[in-house]
Amino acid sequence: MRFRSKLARFRVFEGGPMQERANNIEIRSSLVQRALRLEWLTVAWMLIEAGVAICSGIAAHSLTLIAFGADSVIELLSGLLLLCRLAVGFRLREDFPHELEERAAKIGAALLLALSLYVVVSAAWGLGRGEVQKFSLPGLILAVLALPVMYALARGKLRLAHALESGALRSDAAESIACGYLSAVVVAGLVVQFFVNAWWVDGISALALVPFLLRDAREAWKGENERT
Repeated sequence: MRFRSKLARFRVFEGGPMQERANNIEIRSSLVQRALRLEWLTVAWMLIEAGVAICSGIAAHSLTLIAFGADSVIELLSGLLLLCRLAVGFRLREDFPHELEERAAKIGAALLLALSLYVVVSAAWGLGRGEVQKFSLPGLILAVLALPVMYALARGKLRLAHALESGALRSDAAESIACGYLSAVVVAGLVVQFFVNAWWVDGISALALVPFLLRDAREAWKGENERT
């Protein structure tokens, strides 16, 4: 009887708070691994997107594609920062230096503001001089592919952000959504340029990117107080 009583107490203890905590840690670790894989996919895509967009933009003298590629570089840096957050904050159970993260966010915001100013000045200069840009098929293919890619990445990040209660992932998902909007603007501009073949299309579509760039800059500067 004593043996059975001890065995019963052991089973209760085994399935109690410690076992539940271990299960939660295991589930969280699995979710973090998925988040890391998703972020590595984001970084890989941003690297491809930046390279193709900038090279295509230079070849076609397209300000829209160059600005799109430059934004991808900034998003790439943001993705690398989030990878550090996930690795340090979740895997190693240590706090990521807040000052370093805040400084990186400020730098990203400043780069986005500089990019916005560059786009406005360059677009105004090009429109004033009547500069002609070429249609870029690689740029169009890239922007079209970016639409479903950004949608899939944003959807996956939002799910994991909810499960992990991570403001950092939620913010990164918002950046993916914004990148999707930028892709849509680029697609629209290139399609119009293909059919209309007007010299002013690229300048106008480049200016259409500025509100999205400014919004990203504002959000980066303000930061995310709820980030984990």
